[in-house]
Order: sequence, then structure tokens, then C-alpha cells
Amino acid sequence: MKTEEYQPHLHYFAVATACVALLPIVVGALVTTMNWGMAFRDWPTSEGYNMFFYPWLEAAVDKFAEHGHRLAGIVIGLFSVVLTALMLWKEPRRWVRGIATLVLFAVILQGLLGGQRVLFDERLLAMVHGSFAALVFALMASLALVTGRSWMTPTAGVRDAGVRRLKPLAVATSVVIFAQYLLGGLLRHLGTALYEHLAMAVLVLLFVVMTVVFTSHSQATWLRRPAYALLAIVLLQLSLGAGAWVTKFGFASVGYVAVQHSVPQIVLRTAHTVVGMLLFTTSIVYTLRVFRLDSLQRNAIPLSKRTAREGRLSSTFSVSGGVG
Repeated sequence: MKTEEYQPHLHYFAVATACVALLPIVVGALVTTMNWGMAFRDWPTSEGYNMFFYPWLEAAVDKFAEHGHRLAGIVIGLFSVVLTALMLWKEPRRWVRGIATLVLFAVILQGLLGGQRVLFDERLLAMVHGSFAALVFALMASLALVTGRSWMTPTAGVRDAGVRRLKPLAVATSVVIFAQYLLGGLLRHLGTALYEHLAMAVLVLLFVVMTVVFTSHSQATWLRRPAYALLAIVLLQLSLGAGAWVTKFGFASVGYVAVQHSVPQIVLRTAHTVVGMLLFTTSIVYTLRVFRLDSLQRNAIPLSKRTAREGRLSSTFSVSGGVG
């Protein structure tokens, strides 16, 4: 019979799946940066070849990158199939099995979105494909979180955590970060929403700082690491965004002239996209931890009240017995 306990093999494979997912994500971001999304006009074939038999290593650089992106998508698809099978076989919690199944369907849908982007040669679909990738990756990271030891083992000091007030802030922070990611997608794929993207960056920073401040003043030590990670990642993301701006538009005051598709520009723009996805994923992990602690706290309070009531009844019975 299945029992709800930490199973390291499930957790490690969930972590490995999320790590492997970074491969198509990074290559896909590079393809977008270089505008190589339409290196092939067909899908699921590549220039008429079966995807597994295309002469990949002999291809031009744009086709090499795009076909590599397709192959990486197949790899993460296979990992997702195995992950879901393992969860359905070994994981006792129905809702966790549901998340694993959702991961598989999300990966399949992501592949179909990528194919439709090619067949219709539609940049809006490219933006949807890139934005949906952030949701898929966050879902994978969530599965890795809920199968981990720290999630399965109640955190010490749950009753004193005081996290209920953090719940709306955590949700709002995740929503604001994802909205910023969508604006970044509009800028990368459609060339719009530049100033909206800049303004939203300030709002994201404000929400992240508030998250760190409120978390630091709570007793929830389990939340501090993702909160501090949020702050570190958002500062890195702002730096990458500034670098991407300079390498794209230049910096006249110091005489720097932007060079299209220069190495610094490629690296900074690609990294800016990937780190933005990591920022959103970290906010989701933080939010899930907040809700987990709140659930443990609410379950601990009635238990403590019941224990106290049983203690009073025991004391009363003892006194009555002594008088008799």
C-alpha cells in the first residue's frame, strides 16, 4: 500500500526533468534573439526530413540552432512521459499525480504551439509559445517542490509562522512578475510595449522588496531563502535588462555604438529572457511555500486546542477520582 512519505527517487527525477527543460528554453531564447524561428518552413519535419534523420551537424547555424531546439523539445517530452509514469505508479497523493499529468499535457501543448508558430509563420504564436514555456517550467518546479523532503516534513515552529498576511502579497507578486514577462514577450516578438515593460520593472522591484521585508519580519524561516532569491534574481534581471538596452540602442554619452547581433547583445538579451523565467518560477515556489505553511498552521491550531481540551478533561477526571 502506498504511504505519504518522502521518496527521493521521485523528487530527484522531478528536479532532473526541470533541469533538462532549461535546455530547450535556453536554445529557444537564443533562436528568438537571433530571429531564427523560421529557419524551417515545415513541421514536424525539417526540410522534408524526419526529425531524427535531418543532417543536423552539417546544417547552417540558424538551422542547427532551430533543429537543436526541436530535438531538445523531444528530450523533455520523453522525460515528462517517464516522470508522469513514475508519479502515477509511486506517488500516493492524487493531487500530485494530477500535477504530473498536467506537466505531460503542458509539454505536448507547448510542442504543438511551436509547430503552429512555424506552419502559420505567426509572431504572435511565437510570443504565446515563449510565454507558455514559463508556465510549463514553473509547473515542473512546483512538482519538484512538493515531492521534496522539506515539503513532506512539517517545518518547525509552524504555529508561530504568521504567514496568512503573506498570501495576498505572494500571489500579487507572482501575477505582476508574469505580467512583466508577457510585456517582455511583446517587446521581443512584436517590438511593442517598451515603455510599459520599463515601468512594470519598477513595480516588480517594489513587490519583491515588500516580499523580502514582510518575510524577514515573520517567523517563517522556510520562506526566507526563496524570498532572498527573488531579490537577488530581480537585481540580476534589472542589470541584464540595462545591458540589453545598451547593446541594442547604444550609449551615446560614452561613445558606445550598438552592433546588431554582437556577442554581448546576443548573450544579454538571451540571458534576460531566461532569467525572467527563473524569476517567475521562484515567485511561484515562494507562493506555494506560503500556502503550505498557512495550511500547516491552520491544521496545527485546532490540534493544539483539542489537545488542551483533552488535557483539561484528564485533569478534571483525576481530581474527581481523587475526591471519590
